[in-house]
Amino acid sequence: MAGPRQPGSPEDRRARYDTDEVHSLRERVAEARWRRRLAVRRSIDHGYRVAVGIVGSLVVALGLATIPLPGPGWLTVIAGLFILATEFTWAERLLAFTRRHVARWTDWVGAQRMWVRLLLGLATAASVYGILVVSLHLMGVPDWVPGWVPLWR
Repeated sequence: MAGPRQPGSPEDRRARYDTDEVHSLRERVAEARWRRRLAVRRSIDHGYRVAVGIVGSLVVALGLATIPLPGPGWLTVIAGLFILATEFTWAERLLAFTRRHVARWTDWVGAQRMWVRLLLGLATAASVYGILVVSLHLMGVPDWVPGWVPLWR
């Protein structure tokens, strides 16, 4: 005998979408007047979807390339997924998966003691500094960096 459905189960999410309790991002964009006008002509609609796919994929690729470098790597990946999710169901599901796991990680870190959070912050800062120093060593230190900065020359 099956137990009660959990609130986050796939059946529950599907039921919420089916009862129009929740509209997906893709559905909200599709209902917009400008998007309906594009959808009337199949060639323009197809071109638009291809353009969204290309732009979203480029943003995701840029984000993936900048993850090991200092900067907004993961934020850029999520922005690219957001762009893709306006037209593609698979990207919308991947974005929802990412949101759930980021929320779980944030909740877990928030529930830890202060020393654990400080240790995580220190490890993150050390990783970013290490990646920066190694990147500058491999690519070369720019001439505009003052000589007293302790980096390899």
